[in-house]
Amino acid sequence: MSETLIQPISMDIIEIMEMLPHRYPFLLVDRITECVPGEYSKGYKNLTANEMFFNGHFPGNPIMPGVLQIEAMAQNAAPILLKLDAYKGKLALFAGIDKARFKNIVRPGDRFDMETRMTKIKGPVAKCEAKGFVDGKLCVEAEITIALK
Repeated sequence: MSETLIQPISMDIIEIMEMLPHRYPFLLVDRITECVPGEYSKGYKNLTANEMFFNGHFPGNPIMPGVLQIEAMAQNAAPILLKLDAYKGKLALFAGIDKARFKNIVRPGDRFDMETRMTKIKGPVAKCEAKGFVDGKLCVEAEITIALK
């Protein structure tokens, strides 16, 4: 008996904007490189010195705010649910965070790679483990709750 493997999907910025309501400067994922709906998603955000938040965080020492790293990972988690037939067309809302830890700094010029894995789903609420990396180095990790509306 052969096992059917689910082929991961990818999404470019146009497909992401069709799924998420976020727009610049708050759209924080540029590409979904790999997603298996109901399981996991991988994506990234390319950071440039032109990002609005770098102007004030901090002048002369630009660092991506931790709260935006968490938001980016929540946006990266959205297709895990929204690409499931049962939830297509819904709105994914960032509903909670637990166990957030910041390990390394994210700066202009970095590619912020994200990996999110769904650990639990109950009705319209899902829990995910999320991690953010730069050059393979762990920068942030957290447990994220996503609610669908």
